[in-house]
Amino acid sequence: MNKILSITAVIGLLTIILGAFGAHALQETLSISELKSFETGVRYQMYHVIVLLFVNTYAGFNLKTKNVISYLFFAGILFFSGSIYAITLGVNAKNIWFVTPFGGLLFIVGWFKMAISFFKKNSIN
Repeated sequence: MNKILSITAVIGLLTIILGAFGAHALQETLSISELKSFETGVRYQMYHVIVLLFVNTYAGFNLKTKNVISYLFFAGILFFSGSIYAITLGVNAKNIWFVTPFGGLLFIVGWFKMAISFFKKNSIN
């Protein structure tokens, strides 16, 4: 679990750096629409970092559940936010159009896994 929390902390650090980069360095370079897209990537990344901190410190989930949710969210961040950053910074969207929704799907599956885990825990009690 310390490995997962360490990865989460590094992703959180990168989120702050990317947010600052977008707010300052990219403001003069990107259009308003592109900047909003970049900010969406940063925002979703931060949301999932916060949830990862909760998931991995919540005593009600076993290690397997924590790992499954964590890896789904890590991959979701990589594919969803990562593809938004890439497209915003110049990669042709036509080449990677499918990556962003795939990342979103990984987020959905992670949230679904978390919901099922809570329902199972509540039905036992």
